Amino acid sequence: MPPDREVVEVDALFVGAGPASLAGAIHLARLIRKHNETAEKKIDEPFIAVIEKGKEPGAHSLSGAVLDPAALSELIPDYKEKGCPVEAEVAGEDLYLLTAGGKIRVPFTPPPMRNHGCCVVSVGDLVKWLAGVAEEEGVEIFPTFPGSEILEEDGRVVGVRTADKGIDKEGNEKANYQPGADFLAPVTVLGEGTRGNLAKQLFESHADRFAGKNPQVYGLGIKELWKVPDGRLAPGRVIHTMGFPLKPDTYGGGWLYGMRNGYVSAGLVVGLDYHDPFLDPHACFQEWKTHPVIRGILEGGSLEGYGAKTMPLGGYYSIPRLSSDGVLLAGDTASLLNPMRLKGIHTAIRSGMLAAEAVLRSMITGDSSAGALSSYDEAVRKGPIGDELHRSRNFHQGFDNGLWMGLIHSAAQIATGGRGFRDNMGARPGHERMETIRSFYGGSQPGRPDRSFDGEYTFDKLTDLFKSGTEHLEDQVAHLKILDRDICSNRCAEEYGNPCERFCPANVYIWEKDADGGKGRVRIDFANCVHCKTCDIIDPYQVIRWTPPEGGGGPDYEKM
Repeated sequence: MPPDREVVEVDALFVGAGPASLAGAIHLARLIRKHNETAEKKIDEPFIAVIEKGKEPGAHSLSGAVLDPAALSELIPDYKEKGCPVEAEVAGEDLYLLTAGGKIRVPFTPPPMRNHGCCVVSVGDLVKWLAGVAEEEGVEIFPTFPGSEILEEDGRVVGVRTADKGIDKEGNEKANYQPGADFLAPVTVLGEGTRGNLAKQLFESHADRFAGKNPQVYGLGIKELWKVPDGRLAPGRVIHTMGFPLKPDTYGGGWLYGMRNGYVSAGLVVGLDYHDPFLDPHACFQEWKTHPVIRGILEGGSLEGYGAKTMPLGGYYSIPRLSSDGVLLAGDTASLLNPMRLKGIHTAIRSGMLAAEAVLRSMITGDSSAGALSSYDEAVRKGPIGDELHRSRNFHQGFDNGLWMGLIHSAAQIATGGRGFRDNMGARPGHERMETIRSFYGGSQPGRPDRSFDGEYTFDKLTDLFKSGTEHLEDQVAHLKILDRDICSNRCAEEYGNPCERFCPANVYIWEKDADGGKGRVRIDFANCVHCKTCDIIDPYQVIRWTPPEGGGGPDYEKM
């Protein structure tokens, strides 16, 4: 017998309490108030809801981050006066090409990558602050409510079902069992971040609606928060690196951002379209910190936080259709990150605002059809977001043949307004670019590298994980599922050496040999998961499925 679920009818539903959803909810509340000042037909007591899987807004939010404040200043012109937690305005920046033991300072920063006028922030702190602003505007925020299922009627999205609580690992109801609620709304805005669980359901069930674009390509950002001696890296100081320790055929680069009170944001982005099946992004990040440039800044400091997050790098040609009957996509869910600038907070905020304007029109007219909501697509593509992303539309694709060709392509794209040598350059899904052991290593599986970590500057995954604050109830259904374990034990083991052990930055996947000498199996320690979704993205056979765990589980990021 189906459980008796609570039904919550709202006027507008935003999924994921990130910059896109919170900006949209704030803007919508203000637009309604402004509408009611002059309109004869008022929107009385609007119920604007935001559901969030974390225990509070910001708990799962992670980024570098250097914020372009243009969109935020449109949303909240006096954001500084209102106490927005800006760490510092960018006060200087350097771009280095790192070699194994040295550095080459790039004499000038390309115009699209300059950060003058931007500011260093903790995106988690920014989200917490935006959540407070939203609540002041009357928005209702529901933390620990992960969206588990898109609700549809005749192909039209009518809301979201949240995950059940109190289910044990065998699937049985515990004493605290509580069925998820059905949030029903004329329009649902999906701002659930990269590789959103609900958006993925839409893409799979309605592929015809979202066809015709380049496949998405992702990157993995791995970050540590450090406390260093005073004066080591001034607040607002920005350093970006390329090269070491990544080989020229692997996309990525590092960053160091100076924050207040001696804090430093340190991280490395690795493109999840790499070739080497034995590449370990977390190990690359630890090796990056041994470089004299990086170690010189972190030396004498202490590790304060850790996290990992994927990001959409496909750019303009990977943006899916952004609207359909009853639903809009915003922020990273909509692939609105600028891969050249490696910035997406400002586009997320702006997309949330544009979504709010489309929702208001729907409220006034009562029309939430795909045709009515298509004005949102047009506003994104023909407005500042589309203009910016169009100028970097071939950026990531330009690195398909390695770092040096990528830099040549980038120069050509800057000179031609984003076109480069060919437009559209096309793309392949990242998981298709990972090569087999036979292909990459010529048939012989390499020995496991001797990776030792000193515990002072470099750390193993479990040590880092402890600093992320990650917790999950052990007695719940695993939210990570391997759809075909035979593939793991046979084909993947033989062809790729079970890369899940390496590409996961949180030590979730552990290969265990059978006591009788059999092939062995992968053990899933789902309690370690930081919700980066790398496994769902890059698994070469696409047999790993990430779904939201019980509400409130996951990382608990502070100042990240």
